[in-house]
Amino acid sequence: MPTAEILRAADLVKRFGASEVVHGVSLSVQAGEVVGLLGPNGAGKTTILRMLAGILSPTHGQVFINGQDVREQTLAAKRRIGFLSGDTQLYRRLTPREVLLYFGRLYEIPEDKLARRTEQLIAELEMTAFADQQCGSLSAGQKQRANIARAFVHEPDLLILDEPTTALDVISGQFIVETIRRERSAGRAILFSTHIMSEAEYLCDRILLLHEGRIIDSGTLPELLAHTGARNLTAAFLRHARPQTQTAASALGSGPV
Repeated sequence: MPTAEILRAADLVKRFGASEVVHGVSLSVQAGEVVGLLGPNGAGKTTILRMLAGILSPTHGQVFINGQDVREQTLAAKRRIGFLSGDTQLYRRLTPREVLLYFGRLYEIPEDKLARRTEQLIAELEMTAFADQQCGSLSAGQKQRANIARAFVHEPDLLILDEPTTALDVISGQFIVETIRRERSAGRAILFSTHIMSEAEYLCDRILLLHEGRIIDSGTLPELLAHTGARNLTAAFLRHARPQTQTAASALGSGPV
């Protein structure tokens, strides 16, 4: 049985003034699939994700969520997206429980269903101990759990996560990774950006390598390694992004990365 395509983007271009920062990016994500957008800081990951989520308008190109054009059916498409960026802030004076109730009401979730959904997320994300503390008093890891719960509260078809483990300790980062895996098992389509190669290696079904606003390769991890003859994802990326450097290094006898 074919898998449903939840997200499709075609030929996205973004210019800020005379500067073009995204160059003809196309991608798709299926239900029950984790796709990683992998690239260094400044590669254009956040700009792409914000276009996909309808926060930024592309200069050129189209984005479809469940077949709905985000530009033409903005509200309907956005209702099916859970978006989390690295700089998403919480209302400091609200508690995580109040944040979930507030955003659930914005999504017009019926009160009885919202109450059940709130308690479910608090339990699943192990937030019971701090669910009623003001967000301004929470640790970075606790805030990120609350932020993820906020993005998940309306049970979106598509999760767009921008560097979700940045600045977290090992335990909190691993918890976020396990949460992503659970959501994939529930049939969600997940697109997340990272510059951490190991995260992409063990979490993603497919990986898109991004460099200077362009997708320079894509595929499963074995496919990416086969494309380049590299031993790991870091080496594969570098051979695409810095082919002249790699060639020079090999000529000097440094061997493959």
